[in-house]
Amino acid sequence: MPIDNQFAGYPPVTGDPPLPSESLPAPEIRRAVDPNDPPWSVALAFLVWVLSIAVQFVTQIILMAGYLIYAGWSPSSPNAAQSLTTLSLNKTGVFLQVFALFPAHLLTLGMVWAVVTRFGKYPFLRTIGWEWPSRLWPWLSVALGFVLFGAGIAIAKTVGAETPTFLEQLINSSTATRYSIAFLATFTAPVVEEFIYRGVLFAALQRLAGAVVAGVATLFLFTLIHVPQYWPNLGVLAAVGFLSIALTVIRAKTGRLLPCVVIHFVFNGIQSAWLLLEPHLSNPPTVPEPAPSLFMMLLVGYF
Repeated sequence: MPIDNQFAGYPPVTGDPPLPSESLPAPEIRRAVDPNDPPWSVALAFLVWVLSIAVQFVTQIILMAGYLIYAGWSPSSPNAAQSLTTLSLNKTGVFLQVFALFPAHLLTLGMVWAVVTRFGKYPFLRTIGWEWPSRLWPWLSVALGFVLFGAGIAIAKTVGAETPTFLEQLINSSTATRYSIAFLATFTAPVVEEFIYRGVLFAALQRLAGAVVAGVATLFLFTLIHVPQYWPNLGVLAAVGFLSIALTVIRAKTGRLLPCVVIHFVFNGIQSAWLLLEPHLSNPPTVPEPAPSLFMMLLVGYF
């Protein structure tokens, strides 16, 4: 049967990259462009989640190992443990542990691309849900980002948001670290987190068990990954959980991921703007230095 006749009766799709019609049969092509019926399994989705965490550990360890070698650290030295702690907690050590998230995010996006497209057999953006549900949603997403940020602040203050968090301690370690965290939180973390949680994970879980189960699982995993950053501040963790619920509901109702990415971008962007403005205030809050920990490099997370 000619290729042109295989899609008779289906509405044409315009403005998108050509589909791989020669490598996949027609039913597979139609399925590939539906973000709510993804061509990956739940097991593969969870594997991506686990590997996204492992990649952070590996990149942080590699950069810190290089720094330790450069600084002349040796495990056989008499004060090896003390010097390791000192080097990992000084300004350079903390900055490198944060900077390591940038290559980790890039590697994670590469893994997501490989799973979503099956190494190029499917169109990535359409399969992940990178589309607007309607013309109203670009403006609505920006507005929702501001509204959800305000609601998150209210929730955090109600539950209790005065306790300094681990992330705040990292931010105040140096100016370079502060700017690095602001950049990552604004430009890479929203994309990485949404692609993993409401892109890969939610889509596969929703197809298997429905939107409610998928939403609960996504909420649990999304909040869990942020615990090391914001512990012991329960108010901030409650705000993170609230954001996850709102984004998951939007993903479920619209069937698209792009609004979630934009909302998350605006939400984090406001935080980052305040983060960069805070040192210039007349009386910036004082936050204690990071507590000594040999494994601090493993606790930074996505932001």
